[in-house]
Amino acid sequence: MSPWKITRSFILPLVVLVVVPWAIHTWFDPLLIRNISSVVLGMLLILIGMSFLAWTNALFVAYGQGTLAPWDPTQKLVVMGPYRFVRNPMIIGVITVLLGETILFTSFHLLTWTVLFALINHSWLIFWEERQLTEQFGEAYLKYKNAVPRWIPIGEAAEIDFND
Repeated sequence: MSPWKITRSFILPLVVLVVVPWAIHTWFDPLLIRNISSVVLGMLLILIGMSFLAWTNALFVAYGQGTLAPWDPTQKLVVMGPYRFVRNPMIIGVITVLLGETILFTSFHLLTWTVLFALINHSWLIFWEERQLTEQFGEAYLKYKNAVPRWIPIGEAAEIDFND
């Protein structure tokens, strides 16, 4: 995969995780970090979320032969790593980063952006992405969808056999 394809796949996360929070924070909240506990917890959540984002994007590039960007989707269904526990670990990573930013800056406005982002993504996943994945991957995606929860990991990692 070309370096440009990989680079442009980070445009959307950059906007969601940096540009919009920066604009909200600059417009509505003073740049003030209130206490050490909000710094530690916020940075910890940002680190965890960014790790999930990097891990899932690496799986998309290496195994799925695509990127996280909707304009360059994967060519193969990715069902390994964190995708064995939940169907949307990448979005969970993004929401975790946004929560970390919210706590770091103790910002109600960033919390509002986080909730709005989560609701929009939840709706988009249900009404658009899951249909697209069913069309693209057919029975394999339906098996995966039935075996793995959308958001909250329940029990052990799914072992999906696509050969039966």
